[in-house]
Amino acid sequence: MPIRVIPAGPGRYELIRTTGREALAQLRDVLGVLRSSDGEEPAVGPPPTLVDLARLLDESRAAGIMVTRRDEGTPRQLPPLVGHAAYRVVREALTNVHKHAPGARAEVLVRYHGTGLEIAVRNGADSAAEPLPGSGMGLVALRERVELLDGEFTAGARADGGFVVRARMPLPPPRLEAHG
Repeated sequence: MPIRVIPAGPGRYELIRTTGREALAQLRDVLGVLRSSDGEEPAVGPPPTLVDLARLLDESRAAGIMVTRRDEGTPRQLPPLVGHAAYRVVREALTNVHKHAPGARAEVLVRYHGTGLEIAVRNGADSAAEPLPGSGMGLVALRERVELLDGEFTAGARADGGFVVRARMPLPPPRLEAHG
């Protein structure tokens, strides 16, 4: 294995940080493939994308989350990394609703723009339930995943006491198919 010498300078620490993040993201993906939801057999197949969103929402409803979905714009074929990142945003946001506001209603927005995709998951407040502890690393990992795709990520409290997670990711222009 070749040894890489990192030159001294202001970019040195950024390079180390970026390389470490990429390695951790790859490790998380490998571990995600090896883990299964029921603990019996490893998950096999391609990672889930927005095509699998209906199943995720059904699973969330079965777990007690009152969740609705709203689609806007004209759906189109997504690059696999964008589709997977969008799915992960929704999954993490709904996991957080379950942990921190289990009685709250949630809304998932999937909006296609001419040049991008926006995913937003909003939930109301739930002061009746005791929130479960969390590490806070899920949102950090989402931000990194979205930013690696040249996207924008925000997450924060709403004025009504709820929470919103939003990701915007650029899409390549649609390809024009030649008819002949």
